Amino acid sequence: MSVWRPEAQLLASGVLTNKPLARQYTRVVERLPTPWTDADGRVQTLEAVVVRPIHARGLLPTLVFNHGSTGTGNRPSWFALTWTSPEVAQYFTSMGWQVVFPQRRGRGKSDGLYDEGFGANRAEGYTCQPERSLQGLDRAIEDLNAVMAHVLQRPDVDKARLLIGGVSRGGLLSVAYAGTRPDMFLGVVNFVGGWMGEGCKEAALINRAGFLRGAAMPRPTLWLYGERDSYYSLDHSRASFESFLAAGGKGKMVSYTLPPGQNGHSIHGFPALWKEKLDGYLAQTLGPSR
Repeated sequence: MSVWRPEAQLLASGVLTNKPLARQYTRVVERLPTPWTDADGRVQTLEAVVVRPIHARGLLPTLVFNHGSTGTGNRPSWFALTWTSPEVAQYFTSMGWQVVFPQRRGRGKSDGLYDEGFGANRAEGYTCQPERSLQGLDRAIEDLNAVMAHVLQRPDVDKARLLIGGVSRGGLLSVAYAGTRPDMFLGVVNFVGGWMGEGCKEAALINRAGFLRGAAMPRPTLWLYGERDSYYSLDHSRASFESFLAAGGKGKMVSYTLPPGQNGHSIHGFPALWKEKLDGYLAQTLGPSR
C-alpha cells in the first residue's frame, strides 16, 4: 500500500499494530535462521511470533500469516513494530491450529534491511515504479522461503495441513507465494490483499501482476475484502480477482460492510463478519477426513 492515512487509521486497519494477543493460547517469540549474513559475517535471523492452543500436543495444522506494509513506507520508526492479529490468532487456535506470524527483513525485531519496493530516495517511501515495486515482492518471497524452511522442519507442524494467509501486502504475498509452491499449501486466506494502494496510478498493473503469480495454485483460495477500504476499492480488488481467475487461479471473493465509521481495510479485526465463511472454507479445504 502506498496511500498515506492517519496513524490511528493505520493502526486500526492492521497495517501496523502492537496490540497484544489475547492469552487463551500460548505465545512464543522465536528467531528463525536465514541464508543471509551481515557485514561482520553474522547470520541474520527473522523474528516470528508463534501462537498455539494451550493444551496442544503432537502435530498441529499450521497457518503462516503475513503482515502488510507501513502506509507509505516513510516512517522508519514503524518498521520496528512487531505485527500480529489477535483476532486471527484466536480464531485459528480455537480450531486447534498453530499460527506463525513472521516478520520480514527489517520489520519488527528481524535483522536486515526493510527493502520492499522503495525508490532511490528511501525517505520518500515506497515507489510506484512497477519494476522496482515488484522487486520488493520478490524480496518478500525470499523471506518466506527462509520462513518455510524453518516451518517445515518443526517437529510440531503437520506438513499435510498447511495454510498461508495475510493482510494487505501480506495477503497478496500469500497468494503469490502459494503459486510458487503449488504443492505446499491446502489453501490461502487473503484479507484485503494488494501491494500498492490506488493513490499510486500504477496500482492496478502492480497488484494484478502480483496476484497473477498465484494463479498456479491448484486449490481454491479465499479473498476477504471490505467496503470503504481506504487503500483498495472493491472495484479495484474485483478486477484483480477476475484477472487471477482468468489466468487459471481458483477461489472465491467475498466482501463485507463494516460498522459505520470503520475502514474496510480492517476486516481481519471483525471475525463475526467472516467466521462463517472461513468455517466453510476450512471444511472444504481440509475435507471430511481431516
